[in-house]
Amino acid sequence: MTNTIAFETWDNLLHTYVEDFGRVNYGRWKAESADVLRQWLESLADVDLAAETDADVRLALWLNVYNAIAIAQVIEVYPIASIRPKVLGIPNWLSFLDFFTRSTWTIGRKKYSLNQIEHGILRREFREPRIHFALVCAAVGCPMLRRGAYFPDSVRTQLEVDANRFIHNPDKVRYDAGKKTLYLSKIFDWYGEDFVKVAGSVAGYVGGYLGADVAVSDECAIVFLPYDWNLNRVDG
Repeated sequence: MTNTIAFETWDNLLHTYVEDFGRVNYGRWKAESADVLRQWLESLADVDLAAETDADVRLALWLNVYNAIAIAQVIEVYPIASIRPKVLGIPNWLSFLDFFTRSTWTIGRKKYSLNQIEHGILRREFREPRIHFALVCAAVGCPMLRRGAYFPDSVRTQLEVDANRFIHNPDKVRYDAGKKTLYLSKIFDWYGEDFVKVAGSVAGYVGGYLGADVAVSDECAIVFLPYDWNLNRVDG
């Protein structure tokens, strides 16, 4: 097994096929570099995960791998309009579930699904709620896909940038002072316990980023915004 983890190929792919607002040119990527992505993921099959004890190396690895697998799974079936397809106007929940639970790629000689990476590794191993501003399952409602890889020496700083960008995006978070209501992405609903663990409450976590000028408190009402499952794609 190898203990060499190189993120440069993945970094170059993101710089090439992701635009500044996080949308992905899946059509070009599939036509030009689907094999490059596949080969990079395949190169991780023999990584010695047990020997890698540096937390930031592991964090960067799994964030990159999650996003890479999500993109690879979209490219495999592209063109699609959403990872939650519809049949006669009804969501195909089996296909949606399969997107997150299929174990296709081998990392360190073990196959992982997106759910296994997110819940079994990232959420369990790291007390780091900012991962939820970095994991991108190819939907518009997700955080904006970073145009570049996560690297061990900067991953914590990158996550802080991601958190600020997400929480200051009015499509994801906004506060109505008149109504004393906090409108939040459903990410804060689905993973609320992760934010509570580090800040005491979801409102407290968000308020820490919005600043003292925004009077967010635990007494505020919280309304969770609809989640946009349309593909985060750009054409051209």
